Amino acid sequence: MNPVLRRRTLWPLSLAGLWSCAQPVVPALRRVDLQGHRGARGLAPENTLEGLQLALDLGVTTLEIDVVASADGVLVLSHDRQLNADITRDASGRFLDRTGPPVNALTVTQLHTYDVGRLRPGSRYAAEFAQQRPHDGARVPRLADVLARVKAHGNPRVRLAIELKSTPLAPALTPPPERFADLLLLALADHGLADRAQILSFDWRTLQAVQRLRPGTPTVYLTAQLPGLDNVLARQNHPSPWTAGFHHHAHRSVPRMIAAAGGSHWSSFWRELDAAQVREAQSLGLQVLAWTVNRPEDMRQVLDLDVDGVVTDRPDLAMLVWRERGLLW
Repeated sequence: MNPVLRRRTLWPLSLAGLWSCAQPVVPALRRVDLQGHRGARGLAPENTLEGLQLALDLGVTTLEIDVVASADGVLVLSHDRQLNADITRDASGRFLDRTGPPVNALTVTQLHTYDVGRLRPGSRYAAEFAQQRPHDGARVPRLADVLARVKAHGNPRVRLAIELKSTPLAPALTPPPERFADLLLLALADHGLADRAQILSFDWRTLQAVQRLRPGTPTVYLTAQLPGLDNVLARQNHPSPWTAGFHHHAHRSVPRMIAAAGGSHWSSFWRELDAAQVREAQSLGLQVLAWTVNRPEDMRQVLDLDVDGVVTDRPDLAMLVWRERGLLW
């Protein structure tokens, strides 16, 4: 090569190298999973196609929904194993005067005679979610209809977090754990969404069944240590019926219980989390989610713990906080 030409060729390369070295290193933006709880419960009726569509349109990372089975063995969306009188009206438009029949005592056709598109006026539920916009005529949807809606939306990045509402304290209200897990996995496979779903439950027996039936499926181990719901029983010496044989007194921490159980995620009631627990869980390979966080100041508090995701009834407010923090979702 001509020496002059060679020098001219090397100069741009040398300058490019100096230029690249001089550029500041920009840290990668942190991504925090933003899960719309029961769709977007603070804005639209929970676990309905209308509420889920709103969450999709807002742009949540993950749709969090609850699943039970009808009398004819169809998976449907409902947080409650019995119809909730605060959100359920009969065919004449009247709110139920007491807790309704078990969902698994009604066929899908019977379930569709009920309207779940409005909150009972004067109820605590209505006071808590005063911004919820009613959608009269909303029905308890089949899971199959929800999965079809997610696919039709066309965003391949949207994920599903599906809670199986089984309980060891009332086994007659839901299918046995193995059957329940199998029904859900089959539905996800039928719609080609198995790789976009994580499965969660307070009843760890069901999550163990998921792991046996489809190893590698993300399993989210839910915990609460509240007066009305304590599935860990950390303060008691006897085993919890919820935790599939993984006892707190043996493992000495919730993250170690979940790691021993083979879970991929720990989802905790947000007020029970602290930075040390989050670090311990993540050091064991777990992702940590905080539920259910609705006030911006509380969202900032849990984000300061470096959680991997937040479950919220108000994804609209969460998005403002995420943007304020420079977070991705």
